[in-house]
Formats: sequence, structure tokens, C-alpha cells
Amino acid sequence: MERIRPKNYGFLEKFSYYQPKVGGMFGLLGLLLLGSLVANVIAIPVVGLFGDPQEAMLYVQFISYPLMFIPPMLYAASQSRNNSFYRPGSKLDNNHFSPLGAVLCAGLVVLGTLAVSFCSDAITEELPEMPAFLEEALKSLTVGDNLLINFIMVSIFAPFFEEWLCRGLVLRGLLANKMKPFWAIVISALFFGFIHFNPWQAIPAFLIGLLFGYVYYKTGSLKLTMLMHFANNTMALVLSNQDSLEDVESWTDILPGQQYWIVFAACVLLVALVVLAFRRIRPERPEGNIDPVKPLFEE
Repeated sequence: MERIRPKNYGFLEKFSYYQPKVGGMFGLLGLLLLGSLVANVIAIPVVGLFGDPQEAMLYVQFISYPLMFIPPMLYAASQSRNNSFYRPGSKLDNNHFSPLGAVLCAGLVVLGTLAVSFCSDAITEELPEMPAFLEEALKSLTVGDNLLINFIMVSIFAPFFEEWLCRGLVLRGLLANKMKPFWAIVISALFFGFIHFNPWQAIPAFLIGLLFGYVYYKTGSLKLTMLMHFANNTMALVLSNQDSLEDVESWTDILPGQQYWIVFAACVLLVALVVLAFRRIRPERPEGNIDPVKPLFEE
């Protein structure tokens, strides 16, 4: 029998028929951890090629980061292919922007993301001091002479791979399996925070992930959450490379006392306005604005 493939079977469409439940979410996490282990083993020989430990660490991460996503990608694509013949699926990327429009949605979510990022600083500032090895690892991603590599890692790889996994697979899967949107968004945000593997990144990731999840539920647009992720990471990259901010650890070092809390309150208000604006986008289904896809053998 001739094999049937959907039209426009592009990269994201390869995963349309895989909609993981909670158990599948943990399976993806396990595959991600396995991928991380294997990728680091592959990349570690790179260390010997560089005299500067920070530069070596950057290139190890540059090689290992995309490789770690290969096991969950292969598994998800295989599951989707097996399910595609008789089970319905759902698109990873949709375009439900009405009545706001794509341009206004994009502008609002970028502002909202940066506002949440600012507010999260108030929580991370209360955490214990970051271990030196972790601080060096994070600095290697954002500070140094290899700005192009930093940009690819932080602003291209991370938004693409992490949004594919956390919103495109995990959140979409939970919603498609009839989990209440509130809990699906919270659980996917927790998953997003957890895969950062340290509290100094996990807490801001969880808070931002809540906004990402809400926007995805309302619009179904993976492009929009990738843009939000890009904006957050690129802003961090730009600020990290400002010489005048080299010794700054939090926004309280820049905005003293009352000024900080005025800006904090303004950011909270801005996030609330963004959420209210997106309430105007009405979900077409209980699982949100995620378009269904028919099985291949169903007309």
C-alpha cells in the first residue's frame, strides 16, 4: 500500500499527531536528560581545543545544546507518524490573532515578557548566592568575544527548541487531552522552569512560562511564544554585554529604593493590561485556539 503523507509535511507538522499526556511529558523529560548526557559526552573533547575555560565551555554548550533535543524529537516524530493514520491531531502553530491582529499581539507580548522578567528579579534576588561554576557557565553564554555564538545559542536555539518542547508538545498535549487550561498552563510552566535545572533560572522561567502558556492558549501561535522567548533572552544578552552593567547583579543596583518599586508596579500593571487585552481573543474550543488535524484515513 502506498504510504500517505499530509500535504506540506514540514518540520512542525511532523509532530501534529503526538499529543502527550502527563506520562508522556515525563517521558519527554527523560529523553531530554538522556540527550543531555549523550550530547555532553560527545562535546566534552572540545574542551581540549581551547586554552580559555570559558570559551571551551561556550563551545561545549553550543554543540551539546541542540543535540540534547534529538532523542525527544525522534521519539515525538515517530509517535506522531504512528498515530497519524487513525487518530486526530492538532497543529503546533496556529494564527488566531483576531480581533487584536498579529502586529498588536506581537508588540503586547514583547512588552509583557520584558515586564515579567523585570518583576521576577525581586524573587531571584532573595535566593542564595549562585555557585561559582554555574555563574561561569551562564556568563559563557552571554559574555565574551564570541557574540555571534552567544546570540545563536541564547536568541535562536533556546527560543526554538524550548518553545517546540514546552508549548508545542507539552502544553498542546495537555490541552488536547482535556486538562483544564489553568492547570495545563501551570504544569507546562513548571516543566519549562524545571528543564533549566537551577532555581536562579527556573523561577523566572516559570513566571514567564505562565505568560507564554496563556498567550499560546489564546492564539495557538508558536511563532508568538518564540518571539517572546527571543525578546527575553536577547534583552538579557544585550544587558550582559554592557560594560557599565558588569558588576550589576539585580535591578535594585540600578534603580534605588522607591524608583525600583515604581517601575515594578508599572510592570505589574502592564502585564495585567496585556492579559486583559488577550481576553478579547475567544478560544474556539475548550482546549484553546489550537486547530485540529484529521487522521490521514479520514476525509
